[in-house]
Amino acid sequence: MDSPEDVLFSPAVKAEQARRGSRAGFEGRDWKTGVTDDLRQFLAAIDTFFLATAGADGRPYVQHRGGPAGFLKPIGTHTLAFADFAGNRQYITLGHLKENDRAHIFIPHFASQQRLKLWGRARVVEGDLELMERLVDPAYKARPERAIAFAIEAWDINCRQHIVPRYSEAEIAPALNQLTLRIKELEEEVARLKAGA
Repeated sequence: MDSPEDVLFSPAVKAEQARRGSRAGFEGRDWKTGVTDDLRQFLAAIDTFFLATAGADGRPYVQHRGGPAGFLKPIGTHTLAFADFAGNRQYITLGHLKENDRAHIFIPHFASQQRLKLWGRARVVEGDLELMERLVDPAYKARPERAIAFAIEAWDINCRQHIVPRYSEAEIAPALNQLTLRIKELEEEVARLKAGA
């Protein structure tokens, strides 16, 4: 099995890092390979990510995956999984995974200005009702067709640079609720003052 550093950086990448002077900053670094509490917490808030695969010929493809917060779930010490919902019926990811199980998950979290990168191997899981029960949120209105399991080989959260903060409805709802309540209080106060004038 490749070391985590070899998973992240091919010989050509290492050579380029050396040529440009950044190689020393990556040598001997303790790259994460398993599910940690920090990773669990990060994934619990995530409702969107991008899954990259490549066919046998090396042609890449990136597909958006979305669902309820926390839908990309840890199911073991080195494995994540998610319910694969019905979509556009192109099945590019499924075809790629039959030829080449290497995959990459990229998760930008705009509210916290973080990006998580996971390298690993993915496989399609069909007909596993017990796994689907663990992955599917019955309140989420989408039709799950199968699961995709992702065995982590290495992962990293890196810098916030160039990530513009953006917020989902769920992330801004508490602040909007507070503003709405405050506006209501002020309107009631104005009404009382006008009535007393």
